[in-house]
Amino acid sequence: MSTTTTTSTTISTDIPYALERVGIVMEPDPRDPRQVEGVLNPATVQTPDGAVHLFPRLVAERNVSRIGRAPIVIADGVPAGVGEVAIVLEADRGWEHGTDHGGVEDPRITPLKDLGVYVMSYVAFGPLGPKPALAISTDGIDWRRIGPIQFQYDDDLDTDLNLFPNKDVVFFPEIVPGPDGVPSFALLHRPMWDLSFTRPNENPPLPAGMLDDRAGIWISYVPVDEAERDLSALVRPRGHRFVAGPVHDWEALKIGAGPAPLRVPEGWLLLHHGVTGSLGAGAFVPHAFDVHYVVGAILLDADDPSRVLARTSEPLMTPETAEETAGTVANVIFPTAIEEINGEHFVFFGAADTRISVARLIRTAD
Repeated sequence: MSTTTTTSTTISTDIPYALERVGIVMEPDPRDPRQVEGVLNPATVQTPDGAVHLFPRLVAERNVSRIGRAPIVIADGVPAGVGEVAIVLEADRGWEHGTDHGGVEDPRITPLKDLGVYVMSYVAFGPLGPKPALAISTDGIDWRRIGPIQFQYDDDLDTDLNLFPNKDVVFFPEIVPGPDGVPSFALLHRPMWDLSFTRPNENPPLPAGMLDDRAGIWISYVPVDEAERDLSALVRPRGHRFVAGPVHDWEALKIGAGPAPLRVPEGWLLLHHGVTGSLGAGAFVPHAFDVHYVVGAILLDADDPSRVLARTSEPLMTPETAEETAGTVANVIFPTAIEEINGEHFVFFGAADTRISVARLIRTAD
């Protein structure tokens, strides 16, 4: 495997943030067949009335996933549990049905206040494997699909991003400059240069200049004026740029974006997962791999979010507790949501692909 030349080794490692465990907020209910194989990797929404809702991935038998919604119970100022679970999305579209397992997975939700909507990205695990899709809501409660993401062709890449599986799509909450300076909505995503789901004996056509076939974080853009005219423009991003790939030993297999980037004084704080281990029978065979997921952080430039300013040299959090080291897939911490509650930011993460836990985000320097 070649080493990419697109990530500088002189990037700062000084990111003044840390994570502090708070506890478990949701365990699978064995009485509910929709979640007998786990609850994990949630999104969150804070509705205008101040209520905070959890949107967990619910896993039924044969690894079939739905996206639920449940009010978060706040006790002593911190998330402590959830109320009754409703279903928001399930795989009732043909492109969301897998040949073996499938469904709708791993939601991320970002409020786009400039458009007056919440946008939910999720993984539609359909006939050709995992593909990203979007749904929108005006109230955070009722959702409408606007379809699978269709990455617009860019001749400079010398490949078509739509050929590949893609996950970990998350939008920035604010308008940012596009590559050409045009005000845009931006989304991070994680294309996987892997055709094993459909053509297991073929080598993938990597983008022009790409020397590393490990999965990393990319950014794409949707001009604001196009999205204002038609919200479905959000599924047609362009201006694709590589942002970051694996650098450190603790992320040697792949990395991917976590929750929506958080605006901080230093720029955009992006929590990400770093993965080591082996995929065994393949990246798309459920529970057939031996992996280790940890949490790191990347700081992106506020004026050019495709530019990395700093990244942690060591993980912010690694699997240590019994809840994180044992489960459907052992040794997994997978952050997917950040929510501000009572003036503090809380990070929600899937633990061992089985349950949902929460940690407090702490600033370590002023």
